[in-house]
Parts: sequence; C-alpha cells; structure tokens
Amino acid sequence: MLVTRLSKTAFVAAIAFFATLVSFGNITDYGTNFAFVQHVLMMDTIFPDATIKYRAIDNPVLHHAAYILIIAAETLTAILCWIGAIAMLKHVSGRAVEFNGAKQWGIVGLTIGFLVWQVGFMSVGGEWFGMWMSQTWNGIESAFRFFITIIAVLIYVVMPDGELQN
Repeated sequence: MLVTRLSKTAFVAAIAFFATLVSFGNITDYGTNFAFVQHVLMMDTIFPDATIKYRAIDNPVLHHAAYILIIAAETLTAILCWIGAIAMLKHVSGRAVEFNGAKQWGIVGLTIGFLVWQVGFMSVGGEWFGMWMSQTWNGIESAFRFFITIIAVLIYVVMPDGELQN
C-alpha cells in the first residue's frame, strides 16, 4: 500500500529530524552536554562506596574525544536517515524491489542510532560507568526512550513491502 510506504518514509524522516536536533544541540551548546559526558566518565556522582570507580576516566582530552565521537555518531545517524527518507520518497510509487532497496540508508542510519543510545548510553554509560547510580547525571531513561523508538521504527521499516495495487 502506498500509505504504508509513505508512513515508513515519514518514520525514517522523523528519526532523522530527532537526530538532527540532538546533534545540533550538542554542537551549539557544547559545554552543557559536555558536562554530562564528563561527569559520567569521571564517575564522580555515583554511590560513594561503589567499587567500580577504578573505571573512571579523569583525562579531559578523553572526555572531549568521547563527546566528539558521540556527536559524530548522532550526526551520522541524522545524515543517513535523511538520505534514506529521501531515497524512500523517490521510490515510494515504484516497484517493490526499488522501494525495498531504497530503505538501505535508513536502515543503516537507524542501526547506528540504536547503537549510539543502547550501546553508548545504556551499556557503556549506564553499566560500565555506573551512570544508573547518579542522581544528577543519569541519562538512562532518556536513552531508553530513544533506542526503543528507534528499534520500533527499524522493525517497521525492514518489513518488506509488496507491489502496489492498481
């Protein structure tokens, strides 16, 4: 159905828009969000008796490198999802094989976005650096919302589309 194809295209564009806003915010308000990354890496607000503090990274150069990597991955997510949404829109009325093939950029973008928020924030930040223990610098709930939304869109988009009915 054409409406399903348009829906999938809109969903990929919505994630592209979201990732664009996140990237833009991190670039234009670097200091605010850098503080978040810095405190998570330093583990300075986790439980005082936590025995995992040996994992802390206190080097500001590494803090900036980690934050730049995060911004780059978020930006890549946005770019690939925009490319995917445009490619899908170009083929929205075409043959099924063309539309399904046009999804590849969106699928890659959604996959990177999922990895950013699930692996980067939930696994690395949340578990390795104990972000879940922080009352101040805890982004687990936000990361969960983001990657669950992205994975839902990814599942929907990868579902194969058949030929349009005349």
